[in-house]
This record gives sequence, C-alpha cells and structure tokens, in this order.
Amino acid sequence: MNILLLGPPGAGKGTQGALLSQALGLPRFATGDLLRDAVKHGTPLGLRAKAVMEAGHLVSDDLILGVIRAELAKPVAAQGVIFDGVVRTIPQAQGVDELLRSLGRTMDHVLIFDVTDAQLLQRLAARRSVEGRADDDPAAVATRLQAYRQQTAPVISWYETHGGVTRIDAVGLVDEVAARVMRALGRA
Repeated sequence: MNILLLGPPGAGKGTQGALLSQALGLPRFATGDLLRDAVKHGTPLGLRAKAVMEAGHLVSDDLILGVIRAELAKPVAAQGVIFDGVVRTIPQAQGVDELLRSLGRTMDHVLIFDVTDAQLLQRLAARRSVEGRADDDPAAVATRLQAYRQQTAPVISWYETHGGVTRIDAVGLVDEVAARVMRALGRA
C-alpha cells in the first residue's frame, strides 16, 4: 500500500506518518530525511543535493525523484511506502506516479490533513518552544506557508483529477486524528 500524506507545515503529517509506519509496518519517506540520509552516505545524488543545499538553493525535482527512485528500489519498500509530504510540486507528483507505475504500483491513498492557519500557527509556536526548531520561527513559518500555498496546494488539485484524495480533519488529540486516518484507509 502506497500512501501520500499532504498538508501544510504543522498539520501533523510527521506525527501521523510515524504512527502509520508503525501500525502498518511500512517505511516512511520524508523528503528532508531522505536527502539528509543520501548526503550522510555520500551517494552520488546525496553529493549533488549537498552542493545545492549548501548554496542555499532548493533541491530540484530531478534530485528529489532520484532519491525516491533509489529508496523505492530497496526491499523494505516492496510492500508499500508512506510518503510523508514528499510530493511538493506537480512535476514531483507526476514523477512519483511514473516511478510507481514502472514498478507496477499506484498511489493507493492520498490523505490531506486539514488544519486552519490559526491552529497551525499555534502548533508551530508550541513546537518551537519545545524543540527549538529554527524553521518554526514566525518569519520562517510565514515563508513555508506561502511556499506550501504556491507550490504544494496545487498538487492536491492534481491528485483530485488523478485518483482522488481523502481529507482528514487533523484537529484534535493525536489518537483521534490517527483513528480518522485508519478509518480513511479502511483499517478501523
């Protein structure tokens, strides 16, 4: 089963992705984690990504897709994957779709985590106070939300026309949201 989790920063994708990974026994792919791992292991794609990141630029779609291709080829991914916010642009959505088709697979579920801006800002402020994440300061959050709306939100429309999406009310206790996710997957 291949599952894509989409939503703005702070919507709970990471938390729910980790819970899903554990519950379903599937690996969780998150773009940042995949890139950091490729850089750490000095893979050719990792070295290219490192140069781009160190220059302060965004990693290109072809590098992202190359890293995903390498991960999908691993035996651990044979039964499916949880894509945790991996698809951030329409070219990435198209590329992941093509990669999966080349393996005889499809994106089985696309889950959109719905949260209001006010709730997101509250969550990210709380996370910053606990974790001290620099990317959760107000200016960085505003930039990330703008990037999400401009680049990633159109991906939702793309998936709506290429197989559909399920919206998850991502407000409430972690266990409540997890139960909604499992119901959406037909597992509750």
